[in-house]
Amino acid sequence: MQHVQSADASLPRGGKERFPLSLYSLTAGAFAIGMTEFVIMGLLPEVAADLGVSVPKAGNLITGYALGVGIGAPVLALATARFPKKLLLSLLMVLFIAGNAAAALAPTYGILLAARIFTSLAHGTFFGIGAVYASSLVSAQRKAGAVSVMMAGLTIANVLGVPFGTFIGQELGWRMSFVAVAVMGVVTLIGLVVLIPSVKQEEDTSPARQIRALLQPKLGLALLTGAMGCCSLFALFSYIKPLLTDVTGMSEGIVPWVLVLFGCGVTLGNMIGGKLADRALMPTVIGSFLAQALLLALLGLVDTTPAATLAVVFLWGAASFASMPGLQVRIMTLAKDAPALASTSNHAVLNFGNAFGAFFGGWIVVRFELSSGAYDYSVLPWTAAAFSLLGLLLACAMLAWDRRGKAFS
Repeated sequence: MQHVQSADASLPRGGKERFPLSLYSLTAGAFAIGMTEFVIMGLLPEVAADLGVSVPKAGNLITGYALGVGIGAPVLALATARFPKKLLLSLLMVLFIAGNAAAALAPTYGILLAARIFTSLAHGTFFGIGAVYASSLVSAQRKAGAVSVMMAGLTIANVLGVPFGTFIGQELGWRMSFVAVAVMGVVTLIGLVVLIPSVKQEEDTSPARQIRALLQPKLGLALLTGAMGCCSLFALFSYIKPLLTDVTGMSEGIVPWVLVLFGCGVTLGNMIGGKLADRALMPTVIGSFLAQALLLALLGLVDTTPAATLAVVFLWGAASFASMPGLQVRIMTLAKDAPALASTSNHAVLNFGNAFGAFFGGWIVVRFELSSGAYDYSVLPWTAAAFSLLGLLLACAMLAWDRRGKAFS
């Protein structure tokens, strides 16, 4: 583990705790990584047409990225446990830049998929180490808030980065979107070198002790709950563009603005979710999943009406990310002997959820192919709602387990 400054050092005379500047450098890194993860979703038809594959097969570029995060994150977390954190974060960003540059130059679908998987190796470890660092910079009462500030980079990427990248891809070709992401990675690397302080490296717990901490049943339930949320999100969001154009009847030029609207909802939900989780963690998580399920079912009913679809997409974005800060803090709290590995493993499991959600969404679309030969994307809101209901049940089980433990303690 690393030694960081006391949270009291960030208290001004008025007594209200401020977030340190170094926290926002992590936000910048989250922005860059979020941009490369999500920008492909608005460009699947362009990538599929250029590389000669179907849109559902192009969706495997999302699945492959997510699997790379899921497999690579915990392995890298263990392998780099004794690395100086500033050096590790910088090296991860170098890997990120190289992967996006390779994606921009990829001549075939296979090479593009390999570049996406290579890039994904930076994702989980960066977020895992960054989340532990962020929560260590503040008092116990503001840990979820600090994590939400870092994660705000991911949500702001949805507001600004993804729509901007989608617009570039539509106007200049999808390859230029990856060029833009690589440039953002260079900017982020400079910010990490300048703003992240070098911290004293303390002795880490042994790998065996860290793994034992990770194998707690309660922790496994929390990880599975988060994975269901990501299954729900990616089962629909991976194919948001064809849903909007084929089902809702919007023009392609409107799609980037819809992504901006979704990103605004995501940002709002992330920040509100962090504040609420600091007050009542599990009720916030449960309320988020309930809202997701209801909103997705509503979307299934109104997705042929543009105005109603826009309103629901905004609210769905807010509900989808409101649970993230609370789940992250709960996981780090449960794994006190291995917070970095647990945090990283959380992002690994979440990305397994991303991968399965994107895969299952594509599978469902193919199975519900219309008699005209076109794909029926209207089935996806209902598919995503089912995953949200599973997440809701798991979150309620977590709360019941907590209360049962208190009753017998």
